[in-house]
Amino acid sequence: MRATSATIRAVNGMTTRWAADGLSSEALAKGTTFSAVGVWPLLAFLADGASGPARRELEDALGMRATESAEGARGLLGALARIPGSAAAVGLWTRPGLEVHGEWAAGLPDATLGRFSGDDEADKKALDAWAAERTGGLIPAMPLRVDKATQLVLAAAQSVRTRWLSPFRATGLTPDDESPWAGRRLVGLSRRTSLLDRVGVAQTPAGGLTVLHVLGNTGVDVHLLLGERDAAPGAVLSAGIDVLSGTHRATPGGLLPLGEPGPGLYVQNVRSSERDPVLSVTTSPFSLTADHDLLATSALFGLTTAMDDRQGHFPGVSDAPLAIQQAGQSASAHFTAEGFESATVTAIATAAGSAVPVTPYVVRHIGLVFDRPFGFLAVHRTSRLVLSAGWVAEPVDHVLDEHDDEDWDDEYDAYDDEGYEQDEGRA
Repeated sequence: MRATSATIRAVNGMTTRWAADGLSSEALAKGTTFSAVGVWPLLAFLADGASGPARRELEDALGMRATESAEGARGLLGALARIPGSAAAVGLWTRPGLEVHGEWAAGLPDATLGRFSGDDEADKKALDAWAAERTGGLIPAMPLRVDKATQLVLAAAQSVRTRWLSPFRATGLTPDDESPWAGRRLVGLSRRTSLLDRVGVAQTPAGGLTVLHVLGNTGVDVHLLLGERDAAPGAVLSAGIDVLSGTHRATPGGLLPLGEPGPGLYVQNVRSSERDPVLSVTTSPFSLTADHDLLATSALFGLTTAMDDRQGHFPGVSDAPLAIQQAGQSASAHFTAEGFESATVTAIATAAGSAVPVTPYVVRHIGLVFDRPFGFLAVHRTSRLVLSAGWVAEPVDHVLDEHDDEDWDDEYDAYDDEGYEQDEGRA
């Protein structure tokens, strides 16, 4: 099965709403990552078995009618499994004595089906082992507890791994004086390409947005997003998704004017020993982990009514009355010189109720530096499905040792101009 365009729009819409309204200031201050791809299928399967107001709220959150949601979820999970380097899995565990309807359970694609033993500690260890196995160790534990009230657990695991078509090299990163990272010696990743259109600038409701496409070898790319200095993180992420969908158009690098046409960017003409234009990029590596309590923003995920344990809400799942007890997601994302990997486990539980060369050419040179907090989207290139997203609030500090050159700033500040002699200064 394949994910339809309607499903992709619905999942990306949930990503947008989560970025805009579902991330706490505390999470954004330290950096966070999340994935609607990990939540949407579970909500879709629940909607298929829900009734009354709970069903309507889930439909609103999904952006799709409940009669179509389970089919959409199966198509989405099938599409994820076909992406090289990616994996997706579903698991269902129930308390002994709780019977789920066979037709509903049969609609969970290739699901792990299990029964709780009654030993809560052992059952939690079994769930944790499933999470670790299905994500290749990126997520070591299921994001919920198991207790006597837990009647049913429905979980989804998703992971993505890709290697850059053109790797970065490790360098230093020296933020400018206006950056919140100013005054720190940071680890940086740098690379150069002649493909100027890997970067673009869009005008959005959040202001100017610089978007850099870092291409992976599995058809998964990472879009790095740098907004205006005063732009809110959620607004930057939402604007990035709008650029992805075509709501806002980005001017490609080859058409940008001289000067500073976008956040973090400068465009100039320089003398070079080669004919080709140059896009030089320096960014920060990142390694993020995050845990999200989905019930803290229950309206966003359509779970508010379903939390009411005075009645059951899922007659299509089981004849026993069930209400949502817990819902959480654990997520991780890692951006390195060689590639990118991310993973999520989402679970919902129910309870009862160099030297200067000769430079004969003048070429276009675009410099881009991510030296302050920025956003990212991991995107399937052909479908434009956002697989994971996040906000990088903290860089990686460089710790000097006896082998480091004390002239760190001079050595690495020169990188952007390595091999070039300016013809025009920054405008």
